[in-house]
Order: sequence, then C-alpha cells, then structure tokens
Amino acid sequence: MNKEELLLRTKNFAHRCVKLAVSLPKNSLGIHIKGQLIRCSTSVASNYRAACHGQTKAAFIHKLSIVTEEADESQFWLEFIIDEKLKPKKLVQPLFDEAKELTSIFVQSRITAQKTNKR
Repeated sequence: MNKEELLLRTKNFAHRCVKLAVSLPKNSLGIHIKGQLIRCSTSVASNYRAACHGQTKAAFIHKLSIVTEEADESQFWLEFIIDEKLKPKKLVQPLFDEAKELTSIFVQSRITAQKTNKR
C-alpha cells in the first residue's frame, strides 16, 4: 500500500467513525464516546498526513507513534461501543477491524522507520 492509498484509507476511516459517533445515543455515555471517537479517529488521518510531510526521519517516526496511539484508542472506543451495545455489533465490527489493521500497519511502519533511521 502506497502513501496516497494510506492517506485515503485513514481519511475514510475518520469519516466512517464520525458518522458512527454522531449516531450514538444522546445520553451521557453516548455523548462522551462521541467526542472521544471523533477526536482519536480524525487524529489518525490528520497525524498520518502530517507524518507524510515531516521534515526529518525523527519527525516522521514521532508522528507515526502518535498515529499508532490514536488508531489503538479508536479501536478501544469501537470495542466499548460493542461491549455497551450502543450500536449493533455487525455495524461496528468492520470499523473495529479497520482500526486494528491500521494500528498494525502503523506499528510495523514505525519499526521499519526506526530500523532504517539507525543505519
């Protein structure tokens, strides 16, 4: 997967999470998770975009670390939505799976970048 495809994939992930978040129940838990999920899922896309424009290898690695954390946090909130039965599992599971895949991709990317940075 090249940079442009991953930029689009992270942006689409953010859009899908936002749509899910705004459809959550309007109770205190739904409102809390809505804000958290919107923040972390959009951060995946925005920080990956920033990483692609990093001035140095160290800046790139730093941004990838943030992207990894935010993708993992998105995964947490999606799992929490499933656990609390705020939305049907079949609706949330594809986003949960995507968050898990993105986390894995960015962990591996960071490891690769760190290895090449030490040479």
